[in-house]
Amino acid sequence: MKFASFKIDNAASWGLVEGDSVADLGPVLGDRYPDLKSAIAAGALAEAAKSAAGAKRHPLSKIAFLPVIPNPDKILCIGLNYENHRKETGRTEVENPTVFGRFANSQTGHLTDIIRPRVSTQLDFEGELAVVIGKPGRYISRSEAWGHIAGYACYNEGSVRDYQRHTHQFTPGKNFPSTGGFGPYLVTPDEVGDVGPLRLQTRLNGEVVQDTTIDQMIFDIPRQIEYCSQFTRLEPGDVIATGTPGGVGSRRTPPIWMKAGDVVEVEIDKVGCLRNGIADEA
Repeated sequence: MKFASFKIDNAASWGLVEGDSVADLGPVLGDRYPDLKSAIAAGALAEAAKSAAGAKRHPLSKIAFLPVIPNPDKILCIGLNYENHRKETGRTEVENPTVFGRFANSQTGHLTDIIRPRVSTQLDFEGELAVVIGKPGRYISRSEAWGHIAGYACYNEGSVRDYQRHTHQFTPGKNFPSTGGFGPYLVTPDEVGDVGPLRLQTRLNGEVVQDTTIDQMIFDIPRQIEYCSQFTRLEPGDVIATGTPGGVGSRRTPPIWMKAGDVVEVEIDKVGCLRNGIADEA
């Protein structure tokens, strides 16, 4: 199953994506599940899919995509999680995942612009697989981790590099408004299957700039869930951005920075293709 969060006629909603249309479940289920996160929390995605038969349908071309989960309790990002990216940054090997956070308003949806802030020209791309938590938990074991996943999406963890490097803390460079693309859909695990062989590719203006498979992660998804659930309770709708591979713009010679008019795509087999333009902050 594939689900999307979106706006139609300036009203926020969510629904089941089938082919080139979406069944609008907001008017049908909104009294119980006003958004996708609430349906995930209730374990009601299968119920929602059954309700789609009686829902109004909109062509995907007519909706405005929102971030897959517009209102997550938290967004946890895993840094330096592919060996080729660790090497290109010159960082040492570590025994535990590097984790930092993003705020909800740092995200933007599929086919909407990523905003380059006026205070920087160093806006970089980071194509990633996003994991959306379905079942809450604390101290989740690796063997139990897969059962806590509601689904997957594409993520472009846009980074304002000069602000990221002001200190050893990543937070400022990772949280400018509308710098993180998230979408287009939440794809459920039964549809994706084994994530390891999936190909992740980032393209800037049609040119491939990152290309890997998910099994090249240093810390796999169960390890990430295990580790994150040790220091915080994972809640339904929480997002884990699982790390970016090598090839980021800041480590190229000369560096490649995203600028107004560019188009960046993050495509992952069986998950989808997230597409964002780049625009300057007004």
